[in-house]
Amino acid sequence: METNNKQTLIGEVISDKMDKTIVVKVYRTHLHPKFKKAVRTLKKYKVHDEAEVAKIGDMVEIFEGKPNSKTKYMYLSKIVKSA
Repeated sequence: METNNKQTLIGEVISDKMDKTIVVKVYRTHLHPKFKKAVRTLKKYKVHDEAEVAKIGDMVEIFEGKPNSKTKYMYLSKIVKSA
């Protein structure tokens, strides 16, 4: 019995100009420690897209895997919604 602890995220594709790589922005909401207000932060992930199916504006699901390069360790799981 092997458990899959890989992190999965949903975000929007903002760039598909690279070869087999897309850039996905993912928003995260957390509580500010001092002011107790909801703060929305974003992070950009370089995602490996082997088939090059994702386009700009698509909502995609990505998951964490073994590092593919210096900055690329996320992989495309599926396209949730097309642009």
